[in-house]
Amino acid sequence: MRSKFDEQLALMKNELIQMGALCEEAISLAAKALSDGDKALAEKVELLEAEVDQMERDIESLCLKLLLQQQPVARDLRQISAALKIITDMERIGDQAADIAEIILAMLSEGYRPEDVGHIRDMAAETIKMVTESVDSYVKQDITEAGAVIAHDDVIDRYFTQVRGVLIQTVVENPAAGEHILDLLMIDKYLERISDHAVNIAEWVIFSVTGSKGN
Repeated sequence: MRSKFDEQLALMKNELIQMGALCEEAISLAAKALSDGDKALAEKVELLEAEVDQMERDIESLCLKLLLQQQPVARDLRQISAALKIITDMERIGDQAADIAEIILAMLSEGYRPEDVGHIRDMAAETIKMVTESVDSYVKQDITEAGAVIAHDDVIDRYFTQVRGVLIQTVVENPAAGEHILDLLMIDKYLERISDHAVNIAEWVIFSVTGSKGN
């Protein structure tokens, strides 16, 4: 009976890792679409979001089966509970990557130029790094790496403030660019939210290992 449970638990972990990889791909493609002004990449992000949503449903179903059909010990229960929380954050990362892609598509139809977003590229790269490392910390069950992800959120917060300041100054100097700048401000905010979800994932990794989120 335990061997069957272990197989299902391993399947849950593998599915979650695959979902994490999809989220990483979605936010990476969104960032590249923004940087390159690439319509095809932005459209691909919207397709990936549907895959992320389906994986959330599949993993949730598997977790509930594990809880209902077995009697997991404390460590197993923490891992299953953490997985249910992690997939919610991953699904939201997918949603926000798709939101960024939707904004990019609208901007492209309005004559957006990739050179306008140089100041957001570094923030996007650091956000992708946080998502990648939060998933990696789950794969390795590495609470040190998870802690580093949490600490790195301060870097994103500084980028968010810096980018917002640059964009506000731009619209002050060029009021006609107001709508365009508003789109970029929304992207700035979505990147900041994605970093928050990466922090949540890291906190649930710590919980799954130690029984405490480390707050």
